[in-house]
Amino acid sequence: MLVLAGTIPVQGLPLLAGQGILTSEGLVINGHLLDQNRGTAAMMTTVAVVCQQYGLDAPLCVVAGDIGKRDGSSKVYNYLTEHVSELNPQVMVFHYIMPDILKNNRLIKAIKLVRQKPLLIADAGSMYVAKAGGHAPYYDIFTPDMGELAFLADEKAAHPAYTRGFIWHMNEQASELVQRAYHWKNAADILFVKGSTDHICRGGQIYHSMSEPSIPELEAIGGTGDTITGILSALAYRGIDLIDACLIAARANREAGRLARPTPATQVNKIIECIPQALTLSEKWLMEPEVAAMKILPEPAVENTVVH
Repeated sequence: MLVLAGTIPVQGLPLLAGQGILTSEGLVINGHLLDQNRGTAAMMTTVAVVCQQYGLDAPLCVVAGDIGKRDGSSKVYNYLTEHVSELNPQVMVFHYIMPDILKNNRLIKAIKLVRQKPLLIADAGSMYVAKAGGHAPYYDIFTPDMGELAFLADEKAAHPAYTRGFIWHMNEQASELVQRAYHWKNAADILFVKGSTDHICRGGQIYHSMSEPSIPELEAIGGTGDTITGILSALAYRGIDLIDACLIAARANREAGRLARPTPATQVNKIIECIPQALTLSEKWLMEPEVAAMKILPEPAVENTVVH
């Protein structure tokens, strides 16, 4: 089972826990149609599209409305903590959830009681709370942007808003930020750093960087980082090697952007429509000899340098 969890800034949206069903109008959960142009809904819709592409079961979506009052986030935390054992998921994806260290600690404790540890992927607020609670290394993949990477690299910051200035301004120094994040044990096993150049990292090193095809218009379209997390999550559920899943997700998101011929006014749902074709192109790209050679990875660093 693939479990997706997050909140949506819609006041009064109740806790929903059901299969994400694709319709001609968008993603429906327990009879509620979600606006797929928003963060968590964009991620969930993307996962549903990719699962449909590969004939996988539709994901179980756990979502609630939260406009910053933590009420919806608390419902999501509580549901997962109470039900994770019976759900026995293979993959769990945590997205926009208001950070709550106590509730997340309880959830992690419940996950550790599951017969087999699920693969854990975190983005946005769920990544912040994983770091703040000291659980980052327990996760398999984080998907930060460069600003969030700076937060992970700052051992003293409890929230991205408090990232110290000298680290915040290291935006052009991805390698140093990655080393700091791993050194301070604030990174998951794999970091997928999203941006105009994507970086795929493990063990304190950047293994792969990707900047082509370059679609500058994507930077202005909200939700294009959420679609990366969605593609990656579904591929991980399919059982693909996680580094390969990162490579395909990075390439497919860019290809989908190219196929959509976007303008800054384009909505992310137009990008999502192109993901099935983009996945086919990306899988062919992964088989090209020069790309296959690129996949021969160096040994991860035993000791991370950096950090003062």
